[in-house]
Order: sequence, then C-alpha cells, then structure tokens
Amino acid sequence: MHTVVFAPDSFKGTIGSAEAAAALAAGWVSVRPDDRVVLRPMADGGEGTVDAFAAAVEGAERVPVSVTGPDGSPTDAAWLRLPGSADATIGTAVVELASTSGIELLGDRRIGEEAHTLGFGQAIAAALDAGASQLVLGIGSSASTDGGVGMLTALGARFANASGEPLALGARGVAEVAAADLSALRPLPPGGVLVLSDVTNPLLGPSGTAAVFGPQKGLDGDAIMRADAGLARLAALLPADPATPGAGAAGGTGYGLLAWGARLVAGSGEVGELVGLPGAVAEASVVITGEGAFDGQSAGGKVPSYVAEVAASSGVPALLVAGRIALDADTSSFGAAVSLTDLAGSPLAAMAHPARWLRAAGAALARSVA
Repeated sequence: MHTVVFAPDSFKGTIGSAEAAAALAAGWVSVRPDDRVVLRPMADGGEGTVDAFAAAVEGAERVPVSVTGPDGSPTDAAWLRLPGSADATIGTAVVELASTSGIELLGDRRIGEEAHTLGFGQAIAAALDAGASQLVLGIGSSASTDGGVGMLTALGARFANASGEPLALGARGVAEVAAADLSALRPLPPGGVLVLSDVTNPLLGPSGTAAVFGPQKGLDGDAIMRADAGLARLAALLPADPATPGAGAAGGTGYGLLAWGARLVAGSGEVGELVGLPGAVAEASVVITGEGAFDGQSAGGKVPSYVAEVAASSGVPALLVAGRIALDADTSSFGAAVSLTDLAGSPLAAMAHPARWLRAAGAALARSVA
C-alpha cells in the first residue's frame, strides 16, 4: 500500500486546486483502492490562493467585497479573514489579485494598456477598514501592466502627468507619469504585508514584466516599449528598487507593493508550509502535482517546481499532470508526466471537461506505479 500526496495548483480558468486534487485522487483509487491518499491543494499567489488558505485554516471566513474590475466593470470578489490571535482579534486578511484584477475576469478579451489594478487596491482597503492586523497578498494571474499604480491609487497615493492631471488607469496612463505623491498612502497594518509572488522577474528590461508577460496581456511591440518606458518613469519616482526579484510580478504590482513597504516571498513555498506539504511528503510513497500549462516559466517559482524540490529533499518520487506540456518544458524532475491535452485529444476537449481528464490522468499514473 502506498501513501500518495496530491498537491496540484489550479488549472487556470478551468478547475480549482482543491477540485483538481480530488479528481486526481479519484482516478488513482479507481486503480489502487487500497492506497492512502492525502490531499494538499496548492497555490503560488495566483488564482486559487484564497481557496488554498480557506482549505488549510480552520475558522477562515470569506468576506464579500465589490470592486472595480481590470476593465472598469463592477466585480464581486471576497477576501479571507483568518482567525485572530490573543493580541489581534481581527487577525490576518488574505487578498487575491486574481479575483479582483485578474486576467481570467476578462474571459477571452485582452485589453493591454487599459487594464489596471484599482480593484485589488479596493479589496486591500476593505480588509484594512475591517481592522486586519496583517495582510497576505497573492499577486499572480494579473491582467495589467500598470506597476501597481491602480492599487496604490485605491490606497491613497496620487499620480499625475506633466500637466498635473490625474493619470488614466492602466499602462497607458503610467506611460505619462510625471509625479507621485505618497503622503496620503495608507500605512501598513501592524503585522506588515507579505506578498506571495509566482515569478522572480525584475520590473524593467528584456526580462522585465512588459517584455516577458506583456504579450499574453494584449500588448504588442510598440505597446510593450511604451509600457516599459512608463514603468521606468514610475521607478524614478517611487522608493523601491526595480531590480528586486519579483518586482515585475503581476505587471509590476510587485514593485508597487515594495514601494508601499511590503515583503515579497515565493508564494508556493509559503502556501506549502501553511498546508503542511513538507511533512505530508516526508511520509509519502509518491507525490503528484500539476498546473494548467507547464512550460519554460514553470521552473521560476511555480507550484510544480516547488513540489518537486520538496519531494526530492525527502527522496520521494514526484509525478506531473498538466493541461498542456510545452516543448520547451523541462520535466526531468518528475518520474512521469501526463498531459490532459494528449489524453483528451485536444486542448479544447481537455478544458471542457477538466475533472474527467484529471481522473483519467490519476488512473494512468496509478497504473505506472509498481
């Protein structure tokens, strides 16, 4: 009998990490019913971060909030209130950019220079208004490249162009930034602000946020150059180092949070510690992880790479399931890798019924284990 740990990330836009773990486990036990399964759904700061904390912390409470989405539309979201300690009755608030200013909120649309992070800042302000003593912020899956200007604006900062007029929201406005006034910016809560980031890119340059992530957000060549130049203008005005690893996360929202005084950490590691992944893996025979698209960026702080490192440190084999495995992906850390696209026959078929194909993947991996 094996003990099998299932620790996938969400499969972005199709199924959450908790549901993905359950589907994989169901497929596994259909082949090996006597094995013990342990579910440890994961996140790295992107979509599903609030869900992962809610599943891991007893007594966590979702607090609804209405914010301005990345395209200016009203958006219903929620932040998570964690139980307080003896000296902090409100405790920690977990706020997720993906559910307030995330790219999935736009469906198939990409609005490039217009998308912004105002709603993320509004949700943070709501948690502070409720008396949160500490903030944990997940900043993956963003729709924008605004350097966090929308977020900081919602928290009291003021940004202006050369004529002294308030900036338009989004990268288009940041391209004209000439002045920043942080005098009315809300102070950090007593316990500080911890930021869970899923990338380590700097803010600027060829490995910066506009160049690397801009195309997937709808920026073309000229818009990428404008965005990078605008972010450089912003970096000259704010008190943070644009070369800091993770400053380029979430379209530069990582940089905006650094300027506020927040601390950036690798999201997958923080969530892994919270859900007790290292301890669970140490007692396991095998661990299975996954995400929607496993590609060349997956080694940079994403959930599968973190889970593989934890497994390797305990001498436990790790297996991978992904919606799609790119040609440039390095799967050498995994004993086996299964693509839902290959199982289903096409990306559309895999995305239409993710739970079905995750169960099939779990069964296939179970058959591969002696």
